[in-house]
Amino acid sequence: MSKPLILHTAPTPNGHKVSILLEELKATYGLQYDAHKIDIGKNVQKEPWFIALNPNGRIPTLVDPNRDSFPVFESAAILLYLQQQYDPENKFGFDPAQNPKEYSEMLQWIFFAHGGVGPMQGQLNHFNRAAPEDIPYAKKRYHDEVRRLYGVLEIRLKDREYLAGSGKGQYSLADLNVHPWVALHERSGIESLSEWPGLKSWLERISARPGVQAGNQIP
Repeated sequence: MSKPLILHTAPTPNGHKVSILLEELKATYGLQYDAHKIDIGKNVQKEPWFIALNPNGRIPTLVDPNRDSFPVFESAAILLYLQQQYDPENKFGFDPAQNPKEYSEMLQWIFFAHGGVGPMQGQLNHFNRAAPEDIPYAKKRYHDEVRRLYGVLEIRLKDREYLAGSGKGQYSLADLNVHPWVALHERSGIESLSEWPGLKSWLERISARPGVQAGNQIP
């Protein structure tokens, strides 16, 4: 019997994307995990014990006791690890040997979000809510870029239900990787998604999943 995985995390978009997948795997396969909340306000993630697991000192970090307590850091890397190791039926991804095109599509949209929507919206949130001084140029720069990136997602989702996969697509890591960021659009100062109806429908579709709702409550 496998031991519960250990997730060190905090209630942020990057933390939630991993807890969402863990909840999906729990519902599908019975996978068990323990979530440990990291107080990033007190810089617990910079303590030596955490740096030993993740030299970058960021959440989330996963530890797999079933594989010699193997640590995995970077949220997208954790998603890929979990899907490869604990999703034998490829419910949340694609077999690269059997479905190479779909697998590549999934990776493309994961990397798009990891290098685009995530960091750009993170910067927007910082300058809107946490910066010690008001910098209108920075606010406008990141606000405009997030809107542009939402437009890219709209192009893909205009006639589709999910980001990757043939036909209308299949729910996969590509979707749950970017969902927690788009779900915070109002907090980021983008009050409505009416300008992007395909993206709006996609957000509602993903948000309705029980695994997504459960994962958003962790930790």
